[in-house]
Amino acid sequence: MEWMILPLKRYAEFSGRSRRKEYWMWILFSILANIVLSIFDAVLGLGGSATTTTSTAPGAVAAAGNLSGGLLSGIFSLAVLVPNLSVSVRRLHDTDRSGWWILLPLVPLVLAFAAVFAGDRSAGASALIFAGVALLGFFISGLLLLVWYCTEGTRGPNRFGDDPKGDL
Repeated sequence: MEWMILPLKRYAEFSGRSRRKEYWMWILFSILANIVLSIFDAVLGLGGSATTTTSTAPGAVAAAGNLSGGLLSGIFSLAVLVPNLSVSVRRLHDTDRSGWWILLPLVPLVLAFAAVFAGDRSAGASALIFAGVALLGFFISGLLLLVWYCTEGTRGPNRFGDDPKGDL
């Protein structure tokens, strides 16, 4: 449990390094807390929903679950925004990468929105193609960050601080 709440103790600490264990236990804690709060939102009628819909068509059965957040999960998400960012930056530091890499997915996302909303209305198809390529770049950059978050940190001290594993 200690690893799950360590980023709260290091709330806005963007310097230093964080181990994979700290990062992934925080992610697990955040997901579980959001699920629980979304269920409370739905039960209390605070804007969330936790439903399962089953429809039967000739020869096929489809079941889909819907769990969306409301007031409580929204407040939680805002409250943990800074620790999410700081633990992500420290995780990148552990792999000897600048925390600025966390902004990488925003570049293609901004380009996609610019292509769709600021583009010439007569160039609709080409703007949509550009937006699609930019969104693909968004997903690829997110995947790259995921790989870095999973990568073992550099052994020993690096430019961002001492090895969080110590002398293990």
